[in-house]
Amino acid sequence: MARRIVLAVLALVAAVLAVVAVPLGLITAHQDAHDFRDETIAAASTLANVAEEQLGDHSGAAAMSRTVRQFAAAGDQVSVTDLTGRRIAASPVPPAASAAQLRQAMATDQTMTYQRGDRFVVIQPVRSDSGRGAIGVVVLARLATAINERVAVLWAVIAAVATVGLLAAALVAVALARWVSRPLRELDGAARAFGDGNLGTRSPDTAGPAEVRSLAASFNQMAGRLEALVRRHQVTMADVSHQLRTPLAALRLRLDLLAQDSDAEAAAELAGAQEEIARLSRLVNGLLAVARAENVDTPQVYQSVDETIRTRIAVWQPTADEREVTMVGDLEPVGARMGDGQLEQILDNLIANALDVLRPGGTIRLAALAEGDKARIVVADNGPGMSPAQQRAAFRRFASGSAGGTGLGLAIVDRLTVSNGGSARLSDTPGGGLTVTIELRLARRDRRSGRGLGATGSSEKSDSTGEHRYRRPAPAAQSHPRD
Repeated sequence: MARRIVLAVLALVAAVLAVVAVPLGLITAHQDAHDFRDETIAAASTLANVAEEQLGDHSGAAAMSRTVRQFAAAGDQVSVTDLTGRRIAASPVPPAASAAQLRQAMATDQTMTYQRGDRFVVIQPVRSDSGRGAIGVVVLARLATAINERVAVLWAVIAAVATVGLLAAALVAVALARWVSRPLRELDGAARAFGDGNLGTRSPDTAGPAEVRSLAASFNQMAGRLEALVRRHQVTMADVSHQLRTPLAALRLRLDLLAQDSDAEAAAELAGAQEEIARLSRLVNGLLAVARAENVDTPQVYQSVDETIRTRIAVWQPTADEREVTMVGDLEPVGARMGDGQLEQILDNLIANALDVLRPGGTIRLAALAEGDKARIVVADNGPGMSPAQQRAAFRRFASGSAGGTGLGLAIVDRLTVSNGGSARLSDTPGGGLTVTIELRLARRDRRSGRGLGATGSSEKSDSTGEHRYRRPAPAAQSHPRD
């Protein structure tokens, strides 16, 4: 913005100078040249008047000689010629004029002018007072260097004034640009910091134009209200979690004690009640996880996406083995910036959802790649998938595909992704199943830190395509609905 302001002001000033100074210089130079021509012709006429006295009545020879010397002293070349072509007076270096030009001037009785080298030449007929026509001719050649120097000085002055004007305009433009752009840059930085989770960020509102100060004040007011709302939300969720977890734990303990002394029928009913309490506990924990995901007050750090995925595959591999599910990683080196531990939480929710719906023999494919300025994470399974209506509602809270789920897993994924400047979307896996695509802002690998832990162990195998496959048969486990 500052550069555009400076360039715009300079372009405007340059245009004004071009419109005003250049025509002024041209007009002044033309007028000086016209004045020089008129002065030279007038001087030739004066010399012709003096020559007429000598040529007409053969008097005034002294005046003629004196006048010729004066012209010669000023650097002019002069000569006076009679009707026969005889030169009766001349400067030490007479002007160059041909006999034909002299005869033409006397025959036409007209003043002739032309440029010869660096001199302006005037051929002026000497007219008789008795009306007999031209009785001679005067030639005056005057140096044009004086007028050329005067025009050169004129253009130099115009150029100097234009340069000073442009420099002054540049200084004013730079000051103006800084005055306007500096508070805008500070406001932009504050907005970025606020968006990255620093809720206490405020923008200075005491510098810049009144409109920019008003904008900064409005931003600070908005930031203060949002910070207060988020803080109250966090406190409320913490209070709710504390108030709910304690009675739930006490109720579960009481049911456990009752089940120990109950008959089979009562024990079965108590077991059902315990399952509902466990589901309620998962719901409370899920709500807390959503609240933490919506809390953007988390500093972002570099995350090696491919290494993090390898680590989560290794962590979830025992569960996948128990359910006879294959986990495949197709990973490229790619990095992103996120809140510490949030990428692991996203992957854990996606992998857990996929494992809950897959039958033995199913496959979960995890991919990481860079596309443009985005880091893309793909988690695809070949399970039952979701209908279009379920996909549209999947990121809303409590939108579970089955009565047994909490409907918070994908909501947590969406909140964490959006809070880090990314996006999440669902689509059908070719051949059946659900594909979750996460896009985050691409970041360069942090060379100062070590590489993330990879999936290691006897269960990892690498094929020729670079995919990491993890297989180990295990007994099937009962699946749970997708959140």
